[in-house]
Amino acid sequence: PIVLISVQFVFVFYSANFIARTADWHITKANPSIHLLKYNLPIKEHDDLKQTLTQDQVLAIKKQVYDEILAKRGEINCDAAQKVFGKHGITCQPENLSAKKVNVYELVKKVADKFGFPVPKIVVSNTMVPNAAAAGPTPNRGVVLITTGLLVQLEEEEVISVLGHEFGHLKGRDPLLLYGLTSAEFLFRFYVLFPLFPFIFGSFLFFIYFWAVMVVIFFIAKFFEARADLTSAIKMGKPEVLAGALEKIGFQRLLYERAPSFRVQEWLGLDPHPPIYFRVNRLEKLKAPEKVKHPLIQSIKDVLSGFRDAI
Repeated sequence: PIVLISVQFVFVFYSANFIARTADWHITKANPSIHLLKYNLPIKEHDDLKQTLTQDQVLAIKKQVYDEILAKRGEINCDAAQKVFGKHGITCQPENLSAKKVNVYELVKKVADKFGFPVPKIVVSNTMVPNAAAAGPTPNRGVVLITTGLLVQLEEEEVISVLGHEFGHLKGRDPLLLYGLTSAEFLFRFYVLFPLFPFIFGSFLFFIYFWAVMVVIFFIAKFFEARADLTSAIKMGKPEVLAGALEKIGFQRLLYERAPSFRVQEWLGLDPHPPIYFRVNRLEKLKAPEKVKHPLIQSIKDVLSGFRDAI
């Protein structure tokens, strides 16, 4: 068990490096921006192209758009795009084309300055799932990952508020806290529980114990997520903006959370995040975040109160 925990610690300590290697793009001060190009195809044209173009060909089109237009001009319109689209049988319609350039480095730097942290490693994952994440044992060894889906769906002010949440995790050393929590349970299981109750191992009782422990650990993790929301509100000063961002990111879950039974399931599920309805309502009611003296204690109280109200 000690060896396994030591290996896990190495993964936690170097998690920033592992995440950075899996990302699609690295953002630096010298390479600060990404271009987001969106073109809406009519259904029939989309279906026809899916049959004629392979994934590699689609990637080649994207590369041509960047190399021949964006890298040279810094912006795109239908006249310029048609030179590339026409080679593949696509007719560019201005109303279907939208593009924007996002200085990701500057967005992250704004948040880092608010927290008094150095700018961490910044990586972008090219997926339409709107998400952001922070990893690393300390702010100095952290990494921030942002998906293109987040940059597409949110306005810059909303992206900043979400990044504030992720920096809240780095500030609170949440990855280390969760590692310590799971390691403590693991050691308790092997050095206390199994020696005292050896018959539990491999029995149905063990699965009950393991499920209950996971529910407790993930419920405690909800304290840290709630604190990260509160930390973002305190540092960035705009809790209503983070609330709006969460509504956009989690609108599908919000529909399910209208049902009281689903809300209880969300509270007890193996997800470190509190239900989105709770996070949004809490942020919208937060009028003076700067007056909160102990974000973790306040978050624990709020989470327990939210769970009690749900049941």
